[in-house]
Amino acid sequence: MSEKVSKNDDDWRKELTPEQYRVTREKATEPAFTGKYNDHKETGVYRCVCCGNELFVSDDKYNSGSGWPSFARQKNDEAVATETDTTHGMIRTEVLCSRCDAHLGHVFEDGPEETGQRYCVNSAALDFEKRAKK
Repeated sequence: MSEKVSKNDDDWRKELTPEQYRVTREKATEPAFTGKYNDHKETGVYRCVCCGNELFVSDDKYNSGSGWPSFARQKNDEAVATETDTTHGMIRTEVLCSRCDAHLGHVFEDGPEETGQRYCVNSAALDFEKRAKK
């Protein structure tokens, strides 16, 4: 993993759109079925909008029907970190960028049979880099 990225709130606010800041730094959730990557089908890699860390690849993206981009696995074992989230009267596993601690979404154990994981991620937390299929 690359070196950790740490910035103050003012710097994040200057670099991110209000929606990106709200989601990644304040742990908000974009409304279901509104994110630009929910129905996205291009080949490439999804990166953290805050620091550029490679998080997920298009081969692992699938339509979960949840209204958010869903991935069966992270790009590698160091791409994301997790924390227990007890907000909203629930116990969930929050997914964070391992490099800058941006809130990405949550991971659930109702994903495809292959992994059993559903990384449910906010589009506002992602950038996409198109790559040719190998």
